[in-house]
Amino acid sequence: MRRLLKVFAFSALSVMPVGALAAQCGNTGAGFEAWKSDFAKEARQAGVKKPGLQALAASTYATRTIAADRNQKSFRYSLEKFMQVRGADTIVAQGRKRKARNPDYYATLERQYGVPSGVLIAIHGMETAFGSFMGDSPVVSAIVTLTYDCRRSDFFKPHAIGALILVDQGAITPATKGAKHGELGHTQFLPGNALTYGVDATGDGRVDFYNQTDALASTANFLRQKGWKPGKGYQQGQPNFAVIKQWNAATVYQQSIAIMAARIDG
Repeated sequence: MRRLLKVFAFSALSVMPVGALAAQCGNTGAGFEAWKSDFAKEARQAGVKKPGLQALAASTYATRTIAADRNQKSFRYSLEKFMQVRGADTIVAQGRKRKARNPDYYATLERQYGVPSGVLIAIHGMETAFGSFMGDSPVVSAIVTLTYDCRRSDFFKPHAIGALILVDQGAITPATKGAKHGELGHTQFLPGNALTYGVDATGDGRVDFYNQTDALASTANFLRQKGWKPGKGYQQGQPNFAVIKQWNAATVYQQSIAIMAARIDG
């Protein structure tokens, strides 16, 4: 039985008065500890419980995350260069083999969510090389650091709250590792999206983004909920291309996923 991950209290963040408890952001680690104390008040208002608050208190300023956020060169590449650097040909070749080995699995996902297999396989390959490397940065510290950092604090705040609620729910722990921007699992969900769109596809009572079955079902659910139109095209200029943008805002990423997906599906 597939069940959506239950969301509780997360909606409180969207209705909480902006600035009522807003912690002061910073661009160095100097004010991080003081900021955490202030942010804990916002987190508590948003429904974060004791385990999540303890995870926040234990989080550390993620210097590698800040360095990575300041140096995202690949998204400035040309499409050809980006696909070369990201190993598009390898993703397509391995993706075709994965689909051929387990066609019923991917067909079931497509029937349920309307998202073509190639799209899910391309995202899986692009994000973690099909689960071979899902990150080595503590998720909570990474996403909390990005929320503290002034560059994109408002963008990352819902994901920091999401990560803390995931800790409350036992879906992740303070030690869970992910990408440098706090993304987690096989397809690198940002925590707020994981909380909202996660699917327990295995039926074991929990959503595990480090389990491929849960992760790909959750990815398909995200795309469908963001407006994916079953049976419609997903190349640039077609209806579903805009939905890929909801997954990643970089144009070269969107173009690459669309191209690889079409090649995988043949």
